[in-house]
Amino acid sequence: MYRDKRMIEFGEFEFETYLTKDELVKFLRNLADQIDRGNEIEILSEDWIIRFNFTEPIEVEVEFDADAKKLKFEIEFRQRSKIVTG
Repeated sequence: MYRDKRMIEFGEFEFETYLTKDELVKFLRNLADQIDRGNEIEILSEDWIIRFNFTEPIEVEVEFDADAKKLKFEIEFRQRSKIVTG
């Protein structure tokens, strides 16, 4: 299923796209379902996939600019630090 997708595991990666209202609703419902099920989310496109094991709290930022007529939401997940023993 994921054979043809590039796994994003290292470095920095940024992707921007435009969605219809229905596509956005589907994306957000899928993300909410994943968050509800556990502490791992999977974001994918036709070409790439990101799996991310996150911890709480999750940062949510809301920006509103009335002059520019823009409303922006940003969700920031953080990965749990690995404990090294030895």
